[in-house]
Amino acid sequence: MRPFAQCLLALCLPLAPASAQRQGAATITPADIAARVGVLADDSMGGRFTPSPELDRAADYVAAEFARFGLEPAGDSGGFIQRYTLEQPVPDTAGSFITIGRTRIRFGTDAIPWAAGGTVEPVTGRTVLVTGMLPPRRGLDLEGAIVIAAVGTDGTGQPTAQGRAVLRAITQANPAAVLIPVDSPDEVWPTVVSQRFRTVLAPAWLSSRGIPHVEVRDRAIGPALGAVGVDLGVARQSTGEVQTRPLDLPIIVVSRTRAAEATTAPNVAALLRGADPVLRDEVIVVSAHMDHVGVTGRGRCRAVGADSICNGADDNASGTVSVIELAEAFATQAPRPRRSILFLTVSGEERGMWGSDYFAAHPPVPIDQLVADINLDMVGRNWPDTIVAIGREHSDLGTTLGRVEAAHPELRMTVRDDPWPNERFYYRSDHYNFARRGVPVLFFFNGTHVDYHRPSDHPDKIDAEKQARLTQLVFYLVDEIANAPTRPQWVPRSYREIVDSN
Repeated sequence: MRPFAQCLLALCLPLAPASAQRQGAATITPADIAARVGVLADDSMGGRFTPSPELDRAADYVAAEFARFGLEPAGDSGGFIQRYTLEQPVPDTAGSFITIGRTRIRFGTDAIPWAAGGTVEPVTGRTVLVTGMLPPRRGLDLEGAIVIAAVGTDGTGQPTAQGRAVLRAITQANPAAVLIPVDSPDEVWPTVVSQRFRTVLAPAWLSSRGIPHVEVRDRAIGPALGAVGVDLGVARQSTGEVQTRPLDLPIIVVSRTRAAEATTAPNVAALLRGADPVLRDEVIVVSAHMDHVGVTGRGRCRAVGADSICNGADDNASGTVSVIELAEAFATQAPRPRRSILFLTVSGEERGMWGSDYFAAHPPVPIDQLVADINLDMVGRNWPDTIVAIGREHSDLGTTLGRVEAAHPELRMTVRDDPWPNERFYYRSDHYNFARRGVPVLFFFNGTHVDYHRPSDHPDKIDAEKQARLTQLVFYLVDEIANAPTRPQWVPRSYREIVDSN
């Protein structure tokens, strides 16, 4: 290339000078990571359960760091914190019932809400039987249907983890109602009923959607299904991908809840505005969840001996700290990247990815201006020189990551594809709430370990040196995305399977 042409090309290159990149990356240090994980995963944070005063304290800590870096608030009312509402619905058994033909099934006796669906008028529609254990690759045609979900159940008659994944796919298809036949033994069913009457929190924006989900005992619904050729025992044993079958079975569902108390939980969001007057309207999200499973007696932590606090150092103080470190690195870098970067820590991931679902539905900019989400969840343990990047096959972010990895051998960080496809981790962390709305994503994850969701996930087990190198790799990746001439692009087939199916 001629020298003059090289000069012209250099003028067009969007990347910040290498010295500026190195300056930003150099702020990411093992000492800072260890210190910040020590703060977020300290016993005083009480496992950061959603909701809890300790989670609010963690959110305040993150917000204070963002403010100290000089970032713009991107939360509610000019602040860094965005709050979402959680409700405590209680079933209204007197006003709820199901009719199948001439049979009326009473709530509290043979039926009980499985998930809050708000107070709705009687719903009817075509009846569809859903079987199978693997969530569908494409969207289900269940709009406005009364769905009978014959999913697998465990020893108590309740839906298994795979069954719950199928139920989520059914809900995303916007049915009128979902009936879940359960084979709970007589000695277990009273406990199931009493648990449903506990004041269990649920996201207000989900419960208001008005899609009732009702567990119905086999003894109540089985005869009607048998009359149209459905054997529930056989239907539950279907292990393949979800299948649907129309049934000539008229059903009416009325599922109501009584008024309940409400509370809120926090997300924390901060914006680094890009330098390009046009591209600054495009925003890259860098995310992690800051919540964990709490303490024994208030949360989902199971004590081990005298230790009753699940500190959540790797899950996910590590990812939260990486987001903080990246915010500081980009705030330090000059000149700034061309695109804007939004640094986001969410809550409620451990309870159903609540915070990211709310944020993705209520972003500070239109969703089509979010060009990528880079999510970090559990990034401080396991292999010292390897990290898994889940979802790289679904967009050209994977190609960009490969290029950045090759350009920085000094980081000694090998990126692997997902080695656990059967675990379906792509669908199990906060990036998925962006992906299903059309935002290309990458998910950095080091896998689980023996301390996962246990009190032994302590700060002293974090490999801060490894996490620093990984976070620097993510810094260079985000910098390249932020300065690229074009925004990331989906692989068309993946877009159809992940976005169009939602």
